[in-house]
Amino acid sequence: MTDRAIRVLIADDQMMVREGFSVLLNAMPDIEVVGEAVNGRDAVVKVRELSPDVVLMDIRMPELNGLEATREIVAADGAAKVLVLTTFDLDEYVYQALRAGASGFLLKDASARQLADGVRVVAAGEALLAPSVTRRLITEFSKLAEAPPRPAAAAQAAYGDLTERETEVLVLIAGGLSNGEIAERLVVAESTIKTHVSRVLVKLGLRDRTQAAVFAYEARLVIPG
Repeated sequence: MTDRAIRVLIADDQMMVREGFSVLLNAMPDIEVVGEAVNGRDAVVKVRELSPDVVLMDIRMPELNGLEATREIVAADGAAKVLVLTTFDLDEYVYQALRAGASGFLLKDASARQLADGVRVVAAGEALLAPSVTRRLITEFSKLAEAPPRPAAAAQAAYGDLTERETEVLVLIAGGLSNGEIAERLVVAESTIKTHVSRVLVKLGLRDRTQAAVFAYEARLVIPG
């Protein structure tokens, strides 16, 4: 990220939610709310028009839900990061949103500081939540989701491109460890781990650590539970 403000689009069908988040985020010197969307279809259009860095995306919206909107935004744009908003009532759509390309998720009752920090973390290309929380939530949602089949030939080929150390790093990412914790576990420099993480993402064609964790579960490198 550069020194310019992080550009945010808020997609939610509830006006009070949009306005409340806008006030909170615009109060931050490094964040600018550039637009609001009233449904998923509107969000897809606004992403093309406004080129936000981060989209705060509600799941349950009319016309086009947040899950489908996330798929379209990730497929068409590639730059905007999607941060899913949820009330965390074990919403079965959240795990599917991660699979669709969302970079993480945020509770709707988050504090102003948590909201701003979540936007900053996602904009920087990192996993949204603390590693231990990310591990717990992805595990829960992978249990809720319909069990995927064994990796397809393409997925197996991509996984086969990883070195033994890169595979080890991928498993530790899925286990919820930060770069520093992985470095300590493997007794190497943190900069070395950052390099490994970058190579894993490139080889697997993934956007961030959250998607890497999801890939590890679906490739059966990590078994939930």
